[in-house]
Amino acid sequence: MVNKEWPLWEVFIRSKQGLNHKHVGSLRAADAEMAVDNARDVYTRRSEGISIWVVESNSIHASHPSEADSLFEPSHSKVYRHPTFYEVPDGIEHM
Repeated sequence: MVNKEWPLWEVFIRSKQGLNHKHVGSLRAADAEMAVDNARDVYTRRSEGISIWVVESNSIHASHPSEADSLFEPSHSKVYRHPTFYEVPDGIEHM
């Protein structure tokens, strides 16, 4: 059986007050242009967005929850990430 569904697209919107795009949902569309148009109609009905990104879902690669321990190793083992690792030179009063 042939899959006749349009591809799934993930939609990201940048709000007028925001500096970054946020994931707002998913939709199906035949191509990227249709996905942007549909995203505008579905996710910015109140003119709250100033930019739309669409990404075909099959282009997104994600980690698996079972890999979380090794992927997100606690930062305690990386002392260079802590501000106490660095020495502040004399004469620096406000940091």
